[in-house]
Amino acid sequence: MAGIGFELKKMFHKKGLLSLIKAYGYAGIVCVGPMLLGIALLLGVRLIASYAGADKDTTRLLNVMVTYTMLFSLLLTNIFSLVTTRYVADRIYAERMDLILPSFWGCVSLMLVLGESIYGVFLLFTGIPFLYQVLCLVFLAELIVVWTQINYLTAIKDYEGIIKVFILSVLLAWLTGLCLVECRVEIIPAMLIAICTGYGVMLVCYYYLMASFFPKGRKSSMLFIQWFDRYPELAFLGFAIEVGLFGHFMIMWGSQAGECVQGLFYEAPAYDISALLAFLSILITTINFVTSVEVNFYPKYRNYFSLYNDGGSLPDIEQAGKELKVVLVQELTYTFTKQVFATMVFIVGGTFLLPALPLGMNSDMLGLYRIMCVAYAFYAIGNCAMLIQLYFSDNKGALISGLSFMVVSCAGSFLSSRAEVRLYGLGFLAGALVFALVSLILLYLYMRRVIYHVLCNQPIVAKVRRTWITELSEYLQKQYEKKHPEENIRDIGEEDED
Repeated sequence: MAGIGFELKKMFHKKGLLSLIKAYGYAGIVCVGPMLLGIALLLGVRLIASYAGADKDTTRLLNVMVTYTMLFSLLLTNIFSLVTTRYVADRIYAERMDLILPSFWGCVSLMLVLGESIYGVFLLFTGIPFLYQVLCLVFLAELIVVWTQINYLTAIKDYEGIIKVFILSVLLAWLTGLCLVECRVEIIPAMLIAICTGYGVMLVCYYYLMASFFPKGRKSSMLFIQWFDRYPELAFLGFAIEVGLFGHFMIMWGSQAGECVQGLFYEAPAYDISALLAFLSILITTINFVTSVEVNFYPKYRNYFSLYNDGGSLPDIEQAGKELKVVLVQELTYTFTKQVFATMVFIVGGTFLLPALPLGMNSDMLGLYRIMCVAYAFYAIGNCAMLIQLYFSDNKGALISGLSFMVVSCAGSFLSSRAEVRLYGLGFLAGALVFALVSLILLYLYMRRVIYHVLCNQPIVAKVRRTWITELSEYLQKQYEKKHPEENIRDIGEEDED
């Protein structure tokens, strides 16, 4: 995220309202753009389907197919997400840019094989037509590539190009959907083709941006999997956060609130709608974390660690540490205050506005919506604190935070699903509250002894964890070198020494 911070800092230093709006706009697109694209596409598709005369059952089936595909893609890619992000950061620091693009293809290849196989088997038992299954698999493949590309895009500073891609993708998807329904194409395949078109355009344009920034790099594409051995906590953390964040939906689909749409496709309309609307309340914090914490905190963070690297004196390090902690507390407090304000606005505004919208909101759904707004506020606070833990490479602490969130959220949601409708959201609320408390407490304990963690809490002799993953990576590397003897490829140990 530091690459984004550098560019945003330049924008915030410029005077004028336009520069401020531009900075927040760029941060919003980069941080929550894919989420907004998904929401915009779903809303547009529903409107087009209604315009084409789709009945309720058709619309429900379309919604669950898109929802299931997106959730499965997120669960899969988040296992790789944090690991590949760390790999890219390490390669940039080591000035080995030629190793980045090959890792993208290796990561995408692995996830496509896993994702298409597992999800393909699931689709076989859903009872939907073969054409729908094929389109869902195409959609899944595009999502896997796009989510992975986002991990690499933070190093690219062409934010204007990224914004243009988003706008083009949404407009083209809507236009494709309208054209297909006007041509009397069946509604569900028409809408799935439209969605695939939007994400397909994004995929191609994103890769163009990546290829124009990173060198082609004729290297082995599987070197990156050694980072799973080096940082196994990151893989488990990504999965835990995603399960904690979306697992409660799946639990509710299997509860008495769940309804079978077709085959293995279930939904819980009262819960899903309320939770989705409440989820929008954390977008402000997501953007503000980058624009406020990243931009203002990073200079202090960089100055603090540069004193270690450049031979700073102990008094200077201690003073820089105090300044670092002060700025961190200020920025986190500022971010949390904004989230509290946003939550209050969403609760009050939603109470008056949502019943007037054609969403079927009743008193139970409004009560659930208020609970979920509070729950997502705690989640946003916990997520910000956990990201700071990762900033200091406190991977074990971040993993503890993520696991506590996953366990309490899922267990609480299971218990609350057996209660009354108005209590459904309490399980996720409990998980989010525990997430916030654990991550803040662990971050506080870490910052109290930050000098100890930096200087003393390190192994005296460097140990590289080796499992079958590293052995597989080295085997593939040797095979690649045999096929390309003309290339002077250095092994991973030599790269680290450089």
